[in-house]
Amino acid sequence: MIEYMLFSPILTSFLCFLTKTRRQVEIVSLSGSIATLVLGLALVADVYRNGMVVAWQNALFADAFGAFIVLVVSIVGFVASIYSMGYMGHELEHEIIDLVRLRMYYVLFHIFMFTMLLVGVTNNLGLWIAIEMTTLVSALLMILYSRKSSVEAAWKYMIICTVGITFALFGTILTYYGAVKILGENGDALNWTSLAAVADQLDPTIMKLAFIFILIGYGTKAGLAPMHTWLPDAHSEAPTPVSALLSGVLLNCAMYGIIRFYSIATKSTGAAFSSNLLIIFGLLSLGIAVPFIILQEDYKRLLAYSSVEHMGIVALGLGFGGVFGVFGAILHMFNHAMTKSLMFFGAGNILLKHETKEIDRVSGLVKSMPATGTMFVIGGLAITGSPPFSIFISEFTILAAGFSQGYIIPAVLFLLFIIMIFAGFFYHVSRIAFGSPGTGITAGEVSRWTLCSMAILLVFVLLLGFYIPPQFYDMIMKVVEVVR
Repeated sequence: MIEYMLFSPILTSFLCFLTKTRRQVEIVSLSGSIATLVLGLALVADVYRNGMVVAWQNALFADAFGAFIVLVVSIVGFVASIYSMGYMGHELEHEIIDLVRLRMYYVLFHIFMFTMLLVGVTNNLGLWIAIEMTTLVSALLMILYSRKSSVEAAWKYMIICTVGITFALFGTILTYYGAVKILGENGDALNWTSLAAVADQLDPTIMKLAFIFILIGYGTKAGLAPMHTWLPDAHSEAPTPVSALLSGVLLNCAMYGIIRFYSIATKSTGAAFSSNLLIIFGLLSLGIAVPFIILQEDYKRLLAYSSVEHMGIVALGLGFGGVFGVFGAILHMFNHAMTKSLMFFGAGNILLKHETKEIDRVSGLVKSMPATGTMFVIGGLAITGSPPFSIFISEFTILAAGFSQGYIIPAVLFLLFIIMIFAGFFYHVSRIAFGSPGTGITAGEVSRWTLCSMAILLVFVLLLGFYIPPQFYDMIMKVVEVVR
């Protein structure tokens, strides 16, 4: 099942390259995305029943955590492919891109999907190779328009993330160095399954140093402050469907790498060392996001800094620890993926209608685009942690974990930061949504496909605020067992 799931986006990419018309490439892309989603869900169900799936002589595997990442990638990727039909189709109709670039977009889109799925099912420390692959492919997607600003953003992204992945490589080598003393110089010393079995026997000094390198390295890709500087430029310059994948999925893939090493390091070094580091970086990410969100003038950069905030919240949940802390962190990864993708899709609709990313030049969205405007306001409330939406549940769980685990000051700071972010973020959302539309703006939505994708994500945002299905709850609890 793992091989079929990985083969699906590769085959789809190849078939997209062979297409000749817009209709052909859209049909191939959507069909491939449906196939990837179905195979991803089948893998998740298989893991849910059997506990672990292994393939290619242990080179690939999926436990509960890997299946969770596959679930997030598959869902957001499928919805983004629907959104792309409306968004990129609009760009083609208005001659912003030509058919060659449209075809290349879909080719790269599905290769990007492959690299992120690979992150979730790689059974060794070579995870860093898969994460570096995501960097290379997503950088090509960023420069699709060949604008000076997008090329600059992609270059900055490549340089900073490559430096980060180098730090992660050092951490990986150190982990392997510690493992070979116990497992010997063979391929098993690279596998997560083998490392987890001997994690408590690893040298604590080596693992402390390794975790520092890993946290800085993968933290750069995850957008944790102060290594986040690439993120606002990259997310604001990429095509909107790619921005949703970058923020909703790719950041989670990098955080997945941190958590994998965290689960090994804590058994060797004790929880205090890695937890304190995660709390520091989590609070720093929240604190740095506050002024940039409050003073922001670009709504796509506003969403990007919100992503810095939410990755900080995930780090805090892990740092607070306990069942509540880890459960809240994993649930928050899923909630953020759905809600932030919804917000980026809404931002993309605004960009197509108003042809500007400046907050001051957009108003009256609920009048000019009633469906987009309504979902954008709901998404704005949800992404800032307002009840009764999904992110409120995960944030409240993490906050409760902070107090229950005795991290009183960090928990209070967390609460103060999210209150300030709520005030600043929703101030900007209200300016965009309410008031009168600008001169020359006619009422009407840009595409039924973009609305369809937003509606699908809205279901997750609303449902998980009121009810967590038992199967989904059990899956997250299995992830908590893997992490702890």
